[in-house]
Amino acid sequence: MRIAIGSDHGGFRLKSEIIEHLKKKGIEIQDFGTLNEESCDYADYAIQVAEAVVTKQFDFGILVCGTGIGVSIAANKVPGIRAAVCGDTFSAHATRQHNDANILALGERVVGTGLALDIVDIFLSSEFEGGRHATRIGKIAEIEKKYSK
Repeated sequence: MRIAIGSDHGGFRLKSEIIEHLKKKGIEIQDFGTLNEESCDYADYAIQVAEAVVTKQFDFGILVCGTGIGVSIAANKVPGIRAAVCGDTFSAHATRQHNDANILALGERVVGTGLALDIVDIFLSSEFEGGRHATRIGKIAEIEKKYSK
């Protein structure tokens, strides 16, 4: 499994913890930045991770900012990306099963490290169910086509 990961300054510390956690599990990671806690713009990192995931260079992406909201909004502008902000393990599991989410967004100022690592593990180990959910994902793709010009 290959994971693209990125954050702004508000998510830098949690991103570092996630990288260490996944490396211990033998998961290949590429860090798209930021590389410190100096103020920066989350969209710059969200687009890099989203493009890496949508082009299939990576299996999944993880984005972290203060709340997870900004990075998810930016990433979701890329057609084919389904970034989900998760603050609990149930949502992480459900968004993979039902939404086929390909990017997990987390908020460093919202979830503690222990919970965040549990969320990451569940997100990465859950699988898309397909079936009726695939029909719904198809409808999302149609919306993307309609507004992507």
